[in-house]
Amino acid sequence: MLMTIGERRFVITLADNEAARAFASLLPLTLDMEELNGNEKKKELPQALPTSVIRPGRINTGDLLLWGDRTVVVFYQTFNSPYSYTSLGHIDDPAGLEQTVGRGDVRVVFSKN
Repeated sequence: MLMTIGERRFVITLADNEAARAFASLLPLTLDMEELNGNEKKKELPQALPTSVIRPGRINTGDLLLWGDRTVVVFYQTFNSPYSYTSLGHIDDPAGLEQTVGRGDVRVVFSKN
């Protein structure tokens, strides 16, 4: 899967679960993602996805996670978290992600390769 922000493209390897397959079935998908906490971008999806919730403890730069059953989150910093998520995938090479997403809201296009 690809995630495009402006002219920059990032390759995402999807998780092997129902949630990731359901997310992929929505593609192509353009989301105006909102800044949150100085480390992530989030957006509620138009429909709920299946969940298989885990508490990862550590969130890594490039993680693509589902919070609840409708909110997709792209993390652009690594940090510890007590929250629970469903994995959707991970950006293969997140170098430059933080600079690309910037500090405000950002338009993100998810598409199939």
